[in-house]
Amino acid sequence: MRKSIVHYGALLAVPAFTIFATTNCVNRTTPSTSDTGTTAVTDTPAQTAQNPLVAEWAGPYGGVPPFDQVQVSQFKPALEAAMAEELAEIDKIASDPAAPSFENTIAAMERAGQAMNRVRTVYGIWSSNMNNPEFQVIEREMAPKLSAFSDKITQNEALFKRIEAVYNSPEKSKLSAEQQRLVWNYHNNFVRAGARLDAQAKDRLSAINQELAALFTNFSQNVLADETNYMLELQSEADLAGLPASLREAAAGAAKTKNSTAPYVITNTRSSIDPFLTYSDRRDLREKAWKMFVDRGDNGGEHDNNAIITQILQLRAERAKLLGFPTHAHWRLENTMAKTPERAVELMEAVWTPAIARVREEVADMQALAKKEGANMTIEPWDYRYYAEKVRKARYDLDQNEVKEYLQLEKLREGMFWVAGELFDFNFTPVTDVPVFHPDVRVWEVTNKTSGQHVGLWYFDPYARTGKRSGAWMNAYRRQHRLDDNATTIVSNNSNFVKGKEGEPVLISWDDANTLFHEFGHALHGLSSNVTYPSLSGTAVVRDYVEFPSQLLEHWLSTPEVLQRFAVHYQTGKPIPQHLVDRIEKASTFNEGFETTEYLASALIDMKLHLAGDQKIDPDTFERETLTALGMPSEIVMRHRTPQFMHIFSSDSYSAGYYSYLWSDVLTADAFGAFTEGSGPYDKAVAKRLHQHVFSVGNTIDPAAGYRAFRGRDPNVEALMRKRGFPVKEAAGAKKTPAKPKGKAK
Repeated sequence: MRKSIVHYGALLAVPAFTIFATTNCVNRTTPSTSDTGTTAVTDTPAQTAQNPLVAEWAGPYGGVPPFDQVQVSQFKPALEAAMAEELAEIDKIASDPAAPSFENTIAAMERAGQAMNRVRTVYGIWSSNMNNPEFQVIEREMAPKLSAFSDKITQNEALFKRIEAVYNSPEKSKLSAEQQRLVWNYHNNFVRAGARLDAQAKDRLSAINQELAALFTNFSQNVLADETNYMLELQSEADLAGLPASLREAAAGAAKTKNSTAPYVITNTRSSIDPFLTYSDRRDLREKAWKMFVDRGDNGGEHDNNAIITQILQLRAERAKLLGFPTHAHWRLENTMAKTPERAVELMEAVWTPAIARVREEVADMQALAKKEGANMTIEPWDYRYYAEKVRKARYDLDQNEVKEYLQLEKLREGMFWVAGELFDFNFTPVTDVPVFHPDVRVWEVTNKTSGQHVGLWYFDPYARTGKRSGAWMNAYRRQHRLDDNATTIVSNNSNFVKGKEGEPVLISWDDANTLFHEFGHALHGLSSNVTYPSLSGTAVVRDYVEFPSQLLEHWLSTPEVLQRFAVHYQTGKPIPQHLVDRIEKASTFNEGFETTEYLASALIDMKLHLAGDQKIDPDTFERETLTALGMPSEIVMRHRTPQFMHIFSSDSYSAGYYSYLWSDVLTADAFGAFTEGSGPYDKAVAKRLHQHVFSVGNTIDPAAGYRAFRGRDPNVEALMRKRGFPVKEAAGAKKTPAKPKGKAK
């Protein structure tokens, strides 16, 4: 019943503001995508001044995004004007006649691009939440232009000379530790972006980045098209066999939203497909639903992603060689906790072996139950969730539908707020004086319970809709910093829960409740930030550390304090009974073989694709042959098959980095031990250390050093193995405290 290490949708298509990207200041020093032409500005100055996307945010709480004024037609001119403004600011820094210093170069870079930050924030929100054909035209046009803009900054030779001068200056030692970290961050990112390449190599790098930008956009739009256009229509009562009332109601609501002539519709998103696969008695319909979902991006025709993947991999391999790395994986992991692909693979393989051994046990149990029921069949992937649920119920007397009756979305949200108050002294108060981009979105002001001081805003967008990408994620609309004033943060959590009947509570599964807490952990990471410079703020940490705070927060869902207060029956209001809690605990590692294997299959494919160098890859063939070589159980498919693997093909964000959930979970499993070794999950002293050394420091310190300051030592993978119910001896090959980095990162 425990959610696995993957949270659904920790992926990034365009936004520079999401948890999975960095702030604009850092993003522009990362070679995501770019081109070399001159940015054209089509608006007149008067028109630009009237464009609300460019203007400074007005209103309470230090200003808020003007969602009520947004028109899709404003995005292109706003982006072009903001790019031109920032490039002018960068040129001014680069041509400053004064000798390079921290203040006139590094701090000046931190102050540049404020208009661009504002525009890209709203642009990214529309890309992820309000996407439609009109917006997609703009996305396709602007992707290479935004890429070009990024490269114009990282390839500005005069600017890099100034950054390098500050980096090498003896005066650097006089800077504060945070300032020194910021200098290192800029210099490191510029070098990694190709700032030291010759002119010819820079031109080719920019061309590659432009091509990738267009391909990323096409990939994302193709997946969204298959999620939007494909659905499973249920026509009769027989088609609904086995489905609980809540799922029937959601399917009826989806039929209306999709304007279907069928009375019920299962949409092509995980939040709709997974429960259908779990409960539908109709094996033929389970197979149809499963194939519809796993074949996203792999259906041939105009929305097929296979050719796009081949091109992306070729371009990434070429770029890595230009930058001096053997493969894209080596380039991506150089600046992480793992440092090398080999260390990441070592950890994954240590967990893979016990995971697939557990799958064999799970399949045997399911096959035996199916035989006992008289089903003359062999377990297939579309049967796994269905029979796993039957085994769970038989073995633990645990019915997820019974659990679901105690998991009301709104009550759990209140529970998250309570946990945030206990651990971090936060208080959440609903506000209605700020605009939102959709009626489903609600906003809370976050304050310090003790002092009453304003901390930030939290936006909540919980429901699925057409034009919203599937999954769950966290955004930072504005990062906390104290550069010139005390800028407070604005964060959001976005999910895809399916609405039921009007006025009735939305009931969610235990896994979905874990995901809810996970994403809120990201939000708390942003809200807890207490740094000076925006580039180092909040969640702007390395990829294989950013999931640590969020995965850690999942542990608080199952604490008695949360369950007794907030896991209450949607009809009676009574708290979840202890006997049911005990069953949940006993079943906590049930189906862990499935959960871990489907994740690790995706993570290993990701890494092996990017370790393959410049060989031309057919994605379907590579996926099939690699999984066969790994011994992938035939009853399970990758959590994210290659043609829909948004984490790694909608941007560079998680490419060669999907392993990071497992790496972070090593920290998570070990870190929660600090609480259990103390006085429990709400130990104030441990929570204070967690806030001081992990949640509040952003990227101002090396993450391994921050973890050691919190825990008093490096983590050990054995805690992860125990958490998953796997034999600890299987971790012998990865026993070398994998989170401890080699090499320097100052």
